[in-house]
Amino acid sequence: MTTTHRLANVAAILCAVFIAGPATGSQGERLAAREGLNFSVPGAGIGGATQPARAAEQSGDKKTDWLASDPSGWVDVTPRKSLKGWTRVPIPPDKPLDPMNQWKIEKDQHYLLCEGNHGHEWLRYDHAISNFLLHVEWRFEPDPRGKGYNSGIFVRNDLMGNVWHQAQVGQTAYIFGQTLVHGEVGPKFKTPTPAVNPLHSIGEWNTYEIRCDGPKITLWVNGDLTGEYDVPEVPKGYWGLEAEGYHIEFRNVKIKKLP
Repeated sequence: MTTTHRLANVAAILCAVFIAGPATGSQGERLAAREGLNFSVPGAGIGGATQPARAAEQSGDKKTDWLASDPSGWVDVTPRKSLKGWTRVPIPPDKPLDPMNQWKIEKDQHYLLCEGNHGHEWLRYDHAISNFLLHVEWRFEPDPRGKGYNSGIFVRNDLMGNVWHQAQVGQTAYIFGQTLVHGEVGPKFKTPTPAVNPLHSIGEWNTYEIRCDGPKITLWVNGDLTGEYDVPEVPKGYWGLEAEGYHIEFRNVKIKKLP
């Protein structure tokens, strides 16, 4: 075998090893591999946002209701019998997970209850998805503290939530998070708070509809276009619901895949 042939064989072997990468042994790694996710998350606070946060114009009387306008193609993923297909993930991801489950399924009412009394975490739906519409209705139980109501709806997160994008659920509505910038986790971003608050009073039901299409994440709150942000380096990911210390209920959790 000539020197040229030997060098070519070595190069081919190295290339194959590089493409295959390290073996994935944990359940989380296998799940990420199955869903085709390969986010590079070497560190935090690096780089800058490639797209500025934008506040969407208030839609006024021109309400948007994606579910009502086209009810075809939606899948109801609200947990009914168990939390099978969902995983509790601590926030931050290196924090121990509270052994007590704070998510309860109200079978008669067909909604998911988060008691909000067992740590900061998110309930991840264990199927990564690229382009989709997500419809979620939620309400807080009035709290004697009277302020600071907090939860969120995540989209296009990586497996453990190092990369995350959240529609804030509380007394104001916006999109914020930490996305990839040049392959690394960038600083936190936040879209401006709407000039007119589209949220209903505490104790009343609100509707969030989130569209992830191409690089754009867009949020509608009770029909009003509220915020938009570009995440060009995260075309696919996981979505889920957040527990952050408050009693909150979710219902009519529905998703519709987009081309």
